[in-house]
Amino acid sequence: MSSASTPERPAPDSQAIKAARRPRTLKNRSYQVARWLHVYTSMISLLIVLFFSVTGVMLNHPEWTFGSTEQRQEVKGTLPQDWKAGTAVDWLKVTAALEKAGLRGTAGDYRADTSGDTLSFRAPGYSADVTIDPSSGSYTASVDSQGWVAAMGDLHRGRDAGSAWSVALDLAGYFLILIAVTGLAMLLYLKKLRLSGILSLLGGAVLVGILMKLALK
Repeated sequence: MSSASTPERPAPDSQAIKAARRPRTLKNRSYQVARWLHVYTSMISLLIVLFFSVTGVMLNHPEWTFGSTEQRQEVKGTLPQDWKAGTAVDWLKVTAALEKAGLRGTAGDYRADTSGDTLSFRAPGYSADVTIDPSSGSYTASVDSQGWVAAMGDLHRGRDAGSAWSVALDLAGYFLILIAVTGLAMLLYLKKLRLSGILSLLGGAVLVGILMKLALK
């Protein structure tokens, strides 16, 4: 007695499946884009947020030195004979000679005077003020190295850090704005959390406003 063969089921039509799928609305696409941007900008800026969080706490507690100490010293020397172009100071040559002597940072505050030519070097956690004898070319540099804690604080503030770090700070700010905006956009799509999230946001805004008002008194 032969058993009846079971008829094979037809393979599902992929086109029919696609047609049966619910089309993605503009709302769904917007949510997916916001989530994608939020996740990846958060990952990119994770170290940035961590850096500014840690250094912000350190700035709020200047007594926390972690063993970092300030060091002051004087550096003396004489500039090369061609440090002047006629009677005018060749600041490029002066800067190069002083950098070769060990000074670092961004040079500026140039001033030529009969009582003494001066310039300064600035870097995060570092400063050097130089006075040059106009007649002999001998110089004295007062160097102040404030340690790595002060350097981290200056980087947090963007002080004396150069143009490259200034661009990095701008990018960090843009990333954080994007994270905040996309996070808020994602919240607005979540019906169950929308009201509580908005109330939390308003409560936080009121709290920050009160703290700022107290700080400005």
